[in-house]
Amino acid sequence: MWKRSSKRWGVTVLAAALCVAGCGGNEAQEGNNAGAGAGEETTKIRVVLDWTPNTNHTGLYVARDMGFYEQHGLEVEIISPPETGADQLIASGGAEFGVSYQEAITQARVQEVPIVSIAAVIQHNTSGFAAPVDKQIQSPADFEGRRYGGWGNPVEEAVITSLMQEAGADVSQVEFVNSSADFFTATAQDIDFAWIYYAWTGVEAELRGEAIDMLYVKDYSDALDYYTPVLATSERMIEERPELVRSFMAATAEGYRYAIEQPEAAAELLIAAEPDLNEELVRASQTWLSPRYQDDAARWGEQKSEVWLNYMEWMADHGVLEGRIDTEQAYTNAFLPE
Repeated sequence: MWKRSSKRWGVTVLAAALCVAGCGGNEAQEGNNAGAGAGEETTKIRVVLDWTPNTNHTGLYVARDMGFYEQHGLEVEIISPPETGADQLIASGGAEFGVSYQEAITQARVQEVPIVSIAAVIQHNTSGFAAPVDKQIQSPADFEGRRYGGWGNPVEEAVITSLMQEAGADVSQVEFVNSSADFFTATAQDIDFAWIYYAWTGVEAELRGEAIDMLYVKDYSDALDYYTPVLATSERMIEERPELVRSFMAATAEGYRYAIEQPEAAAELLIAAEPDLNEELVRASQTWLSPRYQDDAARWGEQKSEVWLNYMEWMADHGVLEGRIDTEQAYTNAFLPE
């Protein structure tokens, strides 16, 4: 899987908390008009990704390169995250918008970092634990005696523990190791299973002809069917520049609708924008993911209160959240187009 820099909880969230009070937005954007019409000055904004470009991000590239942002008076720069992660940049005003995760926003808000989810990129959680079929890991009980390679987030051990407890297995029999290698290299060398997004690593396994067993976390608990990834902004943006947020979301929603309806063309736009990506993987991943962006929701981006509440309670109950938050303040559907 692509590693998620926003999951570097301690440094990222603390730095964001320290910066929010003293950091302002990008001064170069002051005076521009969101939603400017033809011939009028456009508003320059930055959108920070969570990691390397992939098909989670296709709608952003479509909206930029098909001119949807321009039609809404926006000039958008898509940027890579700094070492401290996307959330800090969003919270501090270094980027007006960015890609984050429900769990990251929940943890950030416990530490009073005022970032807000404004759209669910994918309606249901497509991540889970994967292993080559020869490892014979077909249920959480099979984690016993195995090596798990992850990124060192407390959520990982909490999820594995809860799934194994439900299966009557002993999590103390799992060896947790930090792994920076890609899934295929790591499982061939020193680990047995890892947490992946099927839309990318699972599809890549198909293309490579390497059979894997995939245990989607949402299949084991309704609370684990949370939003990952999401688009986020700061409370300051919502309070001070709501029309800019509305314009950004109108164009972005159009970009994701295009990716839903025309996955082949959308894939080509992403490939053209990021030529270092594996073209075959982008095309196959886009085909797999496009119907899952909106899935069973009434519109792309829709978020449900019970999803935010259930996962927050799960995090608190499993010791990965130092307190509880008002989840109604952590997300909003107010800027999604009707």
